[in-house]
Amino acid sequence: MGQIEQGLERSMRTRPVPSSTEARLRFLLASHGGSTRRVATVLGVSQRTVQRWVTKKPRARRPPGPPQVRAIEEAVLARWQPRVQARRRAQAEAEGFVFHTRARFGFAAPAGSSDDPRVRWITQDLPGEVARELFAARDAGAGEQQQTAILARALGHAYFREWGRRAHGLYVAFSDIEFADFSIG
Repeated sequence: MGQIEQGLERSMRTRPVPSSTEARLRFLLASHGGSTRRVATVLGVSQRTVQRWVTKKPRARRPPGPPQVRAIEEAVLARWQPRVQARRRAQAEAEGFVFHTRARFGFAAPAGSSDDPRVRWITQDLPGEVARELFAARDAGAGEQQQTAILARALGHAYFREWGRRAHGLYVAFSDIEFADFSIG
């Protein structure tokens, strides 16, 4: 998962996702009505394995391995705050969002020139059309480069060209994204 997708995921939540494997298993059990059988089906393991993971008896307890920990994390992320995510996505697509990034911007210029690319902090309001395009690309399985191109084009219009009032013909591309975050609402 790239910087942009992580930023989108963070912006879609109002509460942090459980961080420990135990807390994640408790959440999965609660979301499946306490049924270890249903949790086992979701994770692709046996019911007895899930029972060993959540038992209170210290000698019978067995921690999940790395592949199972990843499966647990993916299952929790898929089920964490679905109504909140839908509401925040609709809000971003209707009203837009604020994009915060630290990236390398500049022009092709000789080294040492004031136009030489340098790291800049940018915080910019972007309209709902950009959010719709970004979510559609993410849902279609677009990679980090395609999402970066969408954001670069939008930042070029909003930040550098002021929606067509200046810097006509300016081309914007991210060379290094060090941080990407979104604020919705």
